[in-house]
Amino acid sequence: MLNNDILNALKTYTANMQNAVTLVLQTGEHKKRGELKEFLSQIVSVSDKLQLVERHEPVLRSPISFGLEVDGRFNGIFFSGIPGGHEFNSLVLAILHSSGTALKLDESLKGIIAGVAQELRFEVFVSLSCHNCPEVVQSLNQFALLNDNISAEMIDGGLYLELIEERGIQGVPSVYLNGEVFANGQIDTGKLVEKLVEQYPEVLQSAKHEALPLQDVTVIGGGPAGVAAAIYAARKGLKVTMVADRIGGQVKDTVGIENLISVPKTTGSELTGNMLSHMDDYEITKKEHLRVERVEKGQKTKKLHLSTGEIIETKTIIIATGAKWRELGVPGEKENIGSGVAYCPHCDGPFFKNKDVAVVGGGNSGIEAALDLAGMVNKVTVFEFLPELKADQVLIDKAEAHPKINIIKNAATKEIVAENGKVVGIDYIDRESDAVSHQALSGVFVQIGLVPNSSFLNGVVERTKYDEIIIDEKGQTSEPGIFAAGDVTTVPYKQIVVAMGEGAKASLSAFDYIIREA
Repeated sequence: MLNNDILNALKTYTANMQNAVTLVLQTGEHKKRGELKEFLSQIVSVSDKLQLVERHEPVLRSPISFGLEVDGRFNGIFFSGIPGGHEFNSLVLAILHSSGTALKLDESLKGIIAGVAQELRFEVFVSLSCHNCPEVVQSLNQFALLNDNISAEMIDGGLYLELIEERGIQGVPSVYLNGEVFANGQIDTGKLVEKLVEQYPEVLQSAKHEALPLQDVTVIGGGPAGVAAAIYAARKGLKVTMVADRIGGQVKDTVGIENLISVPKTTGSELTGNMLSHMDDYEITKKEHLRVERVEKGQKTKKLHLSTGEIIETKTIIIATGAKWRELGVPGEKENIGSGVAYCPHCDGPFFKNKDVAVVGGGNSGIEAALDLAGMVNKVTVFEFLPELKADQVLIDKAEAHPKINIIKNAATKEIVAENGKVVGIDYIDRESDAVSHQALSGVFVQIGLVPNSSFLNGVVERTKYDEIIIDEKGQTSEPGIFAAGDVTTVPYKQIVVAMGEGAKASLSAFDYIIREA
C-alpha cells in the first residue's frame, strides 16, 4: 500500500523517536481489516521503536479500529478506519508526538488544555478527501496527549455508513464530544479551544502567561499579508510578534494556486509551509491559534488583549486578519451546518452523491462550485441574487452548457428548510414578481463571497460600510501607529500577490513610524 518513497520518508521521520509506540489493532472480522493490518505493518517496519499488536480491547470501536499505546497504556489517540489520504499525516504526527516530538502549541493553550478536569471523549468524523479534516484530527490528538482526561478518535465516515446515517451527518469534519455535537465544518485549533472554554470557563485559570517585553511591531493575522509584514519587520531588526488563529489563513484552504508570480503551480498547504519556513529564518514570536479580542489604544503604545487573557504591549500594530466566508443570514442556515448546509464543495460534495443540491451565489466561486459538484451529484441549481451572473464568461458558458446545472437569477434566498434534522429544500423569492417558490433538495452550498475579519476593531479604526479597514497609500489607518494590509482593507483585488505586497508596504510604513514617532 505504501511505496518505497513513502517508507523511506517515514524512516527519516522516525529516526529520532524517543519513546517506543505500539499500535494496538482490535481483533475480529471486517472486509477491510486485512488492508488495515498490512497498512499498519508497513508503518511499524520503518523503526524498531514501533510495533503492531492485535488484541481485543473494549475501548476500540471495531475490527478496523486501533489505538496508540506508550509505556503499556493507551494515550487517548484512536483511529477507526484506514487513515490514508489527507489523514495519513495525522497518523504520522500522532506517532511522532506520542514518541516525544514536541507539540507546536502556544504555552498558554497547553495550560488551558492541561487544566481540563472532566472526561472528554472526542469523535471526529472525516472523509479521506477532506483537506479541512486533518487539522481538526491533529488538534484533538494533541489535546489527548496533553491531558489524560481527553481522548480523540478519527472515524472514516466512508467505512461507518450506518453510524453516519444514525447521526444524520452530511458534512465533515463533524466533531462529537461525549456523544453530543460539538462542532461542524471547518474549525481550527483556536476555535476548538474557545468552544472548550465556553463549556468549561474554569480552565482559563490554568493558562500560563509569560509576559513579552515591549514589542516594536505586532502583526495580527497569519496569511500572506501578515507573513510578509512580519518578515519585513524582522529584517529591520525589530522585536516582532505575530498573533494568528492559524498560519496561512484562507490560503491554507486553497487547493490550487497558479497565479503567484515566479511560482507556476503550488497549493495552499505548500505555500503555507513555505511561508512558515521563511518566518523561521527570523526571530519572530509566533502565537498561533490565539485571537485578539480587543485593541487598547494609547499615544505611545497600544495593548492587545488575547483570548487567553494575555496582554501584549506594542509600539505599532499591523492588522492583516483577512476575510472569512460570508453567510446568507437566513433562517435554517446556521442551524443546519453539517446537516445539509456547507461552504466547501470539495470537502462535502461526496456526501451528496446522486442527490439534488443548490449553490447560492453566481460569482466565480459559485459557478466553480457548481461545476465541481455536477460531477458528483444528481442536479445542481444555482441561485443568483442579481439579474445576471457575476462570474467570468468562460465559467458561465460551461455552466449553462452543463446538463446537470440549472441557473435561477434574480432570486433571494428566504429560508433553508429542514425536516428531522436534515435539509430538504430552499425557499426563495423571485425579486421581480415577489413570488415565493420552493426547491426540493438535500444540500445547500453557500458561495457568496467573503467578509472582512474586522469586528474586534469597533471604535479603534475607521472602516467602510462593508467593514473594510480604510487605509492610505502607505497602509496607515485612521489611528497613528496602526497599519493594515490585505483582504481586510479597502485595497482592491483580493489576491495573494497583492496581499504580500501590501503586507511588506505596511511593515515598511510601521518601521518609518517607529524611527520618527514612537
